[in-house]
Amino acid sequence: MPHPARRLRRTLAVALAASAVALGLAVQPAQAADPLRYVALGDSYSAGSGVSPTDFSSPLCLRSKANYPKVIAGRTGADLTDVTCGAAQTKHFTQSQYPLVPPQADAVNADTDLITLTIGGNDNSTFIGALLACGSAGLTTGGYGNPCETLHGSRFTDAIDDHTYPALRSALAAVKAKAPHARIAVLGYPWITPASFDPTCFAKLPVARGDIPYLRGLQSHLNDTIARAARESGAVYVDFAQVSEGHDACKASGTRWIEPVLGGNSIVPVHPNALGESRMADHTMTVLGLG
Repeated sequence: MPHPARRLRRTLAVALAASAVALGLAVQPAQAADPLRYVALGDSYSAGSGVSPTDFSSPLCLRSKANYPKVIAGRTGADLTDVTCGAAQTKHFTQSQYPLVPPQADAVNADTDLITLTIGGNDNSTFIGALLACGSAGLTTGGYGNPCETLHGSRFTDAIDDHTYPALRSALAAVKAKAPHARIAVLGYPWITPASFDPTCFAKLPVARGDIPYLRGLQSHLNDTIARAARESGAVYVDFAQVSEGHDACKASGTRWIEPVLGGNSIVPVHPNALGESRMADHTMTVLGLG
């Protein structure tokens, strides 16, 4: 005759097994969740142009294998489609940028879960045009005064208001229409210039003393415009105003996120370096709550 304790254990085991079956709790192998379907759009700040190693899948786009979309995908296990492309403008979401380079929004569809992008800085040649104009003007005065602001005034900010803003709204609407259920994150641009004039910076960024706040104000205006278009389009805006402070192109290597015009470590100046791309990924993941 079985020992009473042994009989009790057997009865309890049978009862628990029956309960598990009744409640559908039979042990099953863990099912892996489907990976996040992630599409990266945008310009050279998203492509990581100039950051090694290079992704040669689209050579004209100067895309890096260490850009922030690939960092995010690597950390989250997302299924990434990266169509970022250096020099892209908002129009290249719906138009081909180069031969055999389709419109970026073609990569997006109804199954897309997440979209990230930086865009707008190349429209109206805002970044390159302003930096070339202010750098040239700064050299003529030896770094004194505000020759660029005197010469160009509100030219760049007017172009952002009149052309970039509606173009952003149109581009984001096109993306949203193709991926109505996707979460869209629009990243601002990290600071290029310091908060105030740094006399040691002229050798790296030849902009006159009075034009540093002028350029800073221009970038702030562009980021504010991008933020407004993002919010009005139902997208998340990822703001770098605070986290990129102190990491501008005038800082030392290892601290700066953006490479300077002169004496930098990248073939593509005034763009994020590997550290910058990594930090852009960090902050984007924090804002989006991606673990």
